Amino acid sequence: MAAAPASLGFPRSRRIKQGRDFLRAKTQGKRAVNGCLILNWLPLAAGSQTRLGVITSKKVGNAVARARARRLLREAFRLNQLRLAQPLDLVVVARLSIVGKSFAEVEKDLLQGLRKAGLLKETV
Repeated sequence: MAAAPASLGFPRSRRIKQGRDFLRAKTQGKRAVNGCLILNWLPLAAGSQTRLGVITSKKVGNAVARARARRLLREAFRLNQLRLAQPLDLVVVARLSIVGKSFAEVEKDLLQGLRKAGLLKETV
């Protein structure tokens, strides 16, 4: 089995961990809603690295359901992070409808939301 390229890694340094960073993306950034998630993002200066933060409230379900939702959202982002047009702080909020969805459905919702927001690179 071949190892994934290093560029598709998602180390802890690429995660939003501080409350003030989540709040900044929500208050100063832009917002889009698509399917089972809400996207909040704040563009960063060129040369910065894109960071991801995931929010799953207790409305989503018990700890097992929330952890699964976080894993699905992080993995969908990890596999598609090179498709982003610019570096940004991206906060993804899971909605109740994420419960029971497959990875393919969550990834589809994430990509549609990013496309709708104009955050993906143009492909020819």
